[in-house]
Amino acid sequence: MRQNVFVLGLDEHNHQILQNLPDAEQIRFHPLLTIEELQYGEEIPLRALLEKAQMQLENFDGPVNAIIGFWDFPVSSMVPILCKRHGGLPGASLAAVVKCEHKYWSRLEQQKVIKEYPRFGLVDPEHDSDPPEGVTFPMWVKPVKSFSSDLAFGVANVREFRDALDQILEGIGRIGEPFDVLLEHLELPSEIDDAGGQSCLAEESASGRQLTIEGYRHRGQSHVYGVVESVTYEESPSFVRFQYPAAVPESVSGRMADVSELILDQVELDNTTFNIEFFWNEETNALIVLEVNPRHSQSHAELFEQVDGVSNHQAMVRLALGWDPDTPDRTGPYPMAAKWFLRHWTDGVVRRHPTEEEIAAVERDLDGVTVDIIAHTGDRLSELTDQDSYSYKIANIYVGADNEDELRVKFERCAEALPFEVGE
Repeated sequence: MRQNVFVLGLDEHNHQILQNLPDAEQIRFHPLLTIEELQYGEEIPLRALLEKAQMQLENFDGPVNAIIGFWDFPVSSMVPILCKRHGGLPGASLAAVVKCEHKYWSRLEQQKVIKEYPRFGLVDPEHDSDPPEGVTFPMWVKPVKSFSSDLAFGVANVREFRDALDQILEGIGRIGEPFDVLLEHLELPSEIDDAGGQSCLAEESASGRQLTIEGYRHRGQSHVYGVVESVTYEESPSFVRFQYPAAVPESVSGRMADVSELILDQVELDNTTFNIEFFWNEETNALIVLEVNPRHSQSHAELFEQVDGVSNHQAMVRLALGWDPDTPDRTGPYPMAAKWFLRHWTDGVVRRHPTEEEIAAVERDLDGVTVDIIAHTGDRLSELTDQDSYSYKIANIYVGADNEDELRVKFERCAEALPFEVGE
């Protein structure tokens, strides 16, 4: 009998990746709410979303074998709630997930077991006008819960710090309010209860190569299946590309794995995939933990598929079904892959985006290339979701290649062949 797996926010792109899994013939993937309902509205009505999802599950005529999701909040937090409600399906506990996702709580937990973290402090964006004592410039200030670097600002002085807080205060409620609703499900330590979901974290800036270790936790043990490098522009913190596998010494990836295990043991995360972001300074060999995520990155799915022969979705699906995750290594068609971001640097309205025929021609002419359009005709770039604070993604371009030079050439040819027009 085929297994019924419900996927929160299942989109067409990821549905195709799931259908490519080796186990796909044994599984029927069902959408559970849309990504538009979950993340794209002006508000995120968490209580209503949970009830709507619960009703859909209860009305399903058949067994519900697993509930999964690979998006950030609210999906990442809804999965453990729905799994618990629906008979205790396999998955991480809500407490462990939130200890990772609440940036201040996560830092407090890290502080108990590792030294690889920056100096940090809590900020009340409504009442504070100066950084926390002991945290020096340059620093980052960001909400305790956000995603895709939204409302995260690098600041170099008090004026920039205060300007950043003003901008954060205008938008923090969209995620902060439903995050407060989520926190009601937990017994919180007093310092987290006081902080709530609409405070900010200030932490000293770190430098170096940005690396993400990906893996899964199964029966209390961590298993790492890859390291991805996130490459940014020299003049901006916006991402150029995610590249897999990262070219780092085994001693560095081993240290990252050791630090990750200490953190995950501390927060008691289990039965789920994870990714943890680091900065590695090549000159000093220092490691700094940037962020702990209690899920794998769907942005990396095609990279693992192109290099390892199967996407990182496999571990998530198999864990949710109670199966051995069994992740392959380096059996894909390319030794290297990257997700490139085609960007526009100023706000505007999209007057024209590439047609299906133009996209198909690019994918046909360039082997190992897949194009995912983000900005469509009529869209105002500043109103698109899943954007950082410095630029606008208009397309994702996935490339498999034999080496880094070929990755770059394919991307550049692809970017030239995709006709976008953006005007005021």
